[in-house]
Amino acid sequence: MDTNILIAIANFMEQPISKVKEYSKAKTGINIVGEPLEYYIKDLFCNTLAITDRNEKDRRYSDYFSYLGNQNNPPDFVIRNGDAVEVKKIESLSGDLELNSSYPRNKLNSDDPMISKGCRKCEEWSQKDLIYIIGTVNKGSLKSIWLVYGDCYAADRAIYRRIANTIRQGITEIQGVQFTETKELGRVNKVDPMGITYLRVRGMWGIAHPAKVFQYLCDDAKPELSLNAIMLKDKYLSFPQSDRARLESIEKEGYSIKDVEIKYPDNPAKWLEAKHISYKVK
Repeated sequence: MDTNILIAIANFMEQPISKVKEYSKAKTGINIVGEPLEYYIKDLFCNTLAITDRNEKDRRYSDYFSYLGNQNNPPDFVIRNGDAVEVKKIESLSGDLELNSSYPRNKLNSDDPMISKGCRKCEEWSQKDLIYIIGTVNKGSLKSIWLVYGDCYAADRAIYRRIANTIRQGITEIQGVQFTETKELGRVNKVDPMGITYLRVRGMWGIAHPAKVFQYLCDDAKPELSLNAIMLKDKYLSFPQSDRARLESIEKEGYSIKDVEIKYPDNPAKWLEAKHISYKVK
């Protein structure tokens, strides 16, 4: 079965929710702490919003997804023969996204050391487009949801790798320490004269919320519930015409699909043709 971001957005428009925690408890039969948003996002992609049986829901996920992630490795799930998805939950639009040891990605590559073997082997693939989905959830209520493709949001991975490699190189130049390569920035062994102390060097990456990055596309109004999606125009046109037609036929107050120009993440002096899908519940 096929799915994509346009189907997820259309399903959201047809059944938007505000109480994420209550939705998760009703649809899974349990109260999942910390994961209700991710369940809702998966249901949007899989057309499983109405399914309440947990086992049936999980089977449907397997029809649409080739990989379901874990807490320690990106992404959160991979659409079968489609895009990778990373879901982030924050409590305020003014807050930044904490990516921890994973730097921002414009694409997901199969040679990425941070992804798991299960993800690497889930399909025959070398590179996938990556969607960042950021939900602002406050006291169990969904206030906003942003769906942004990595190539609209993050720079080329070489830029982030250069910083990490420079830090590693600087550590190796410290006299009298033993440096070991790890999936983090590295590890310094035998710090003390007895050689029994070590130092883990770990990057804690963060990135500004898309609401800040793309504020030039949005007004200052603060609706009760909002959705914003940003993707390159070529990406939008790559989806099936039927899915585009479904999305474009939606008629709701506060809903729009616009051709826009966004700053090129590798060089903000250049602009890229993109699509901005937005919805605001006042």
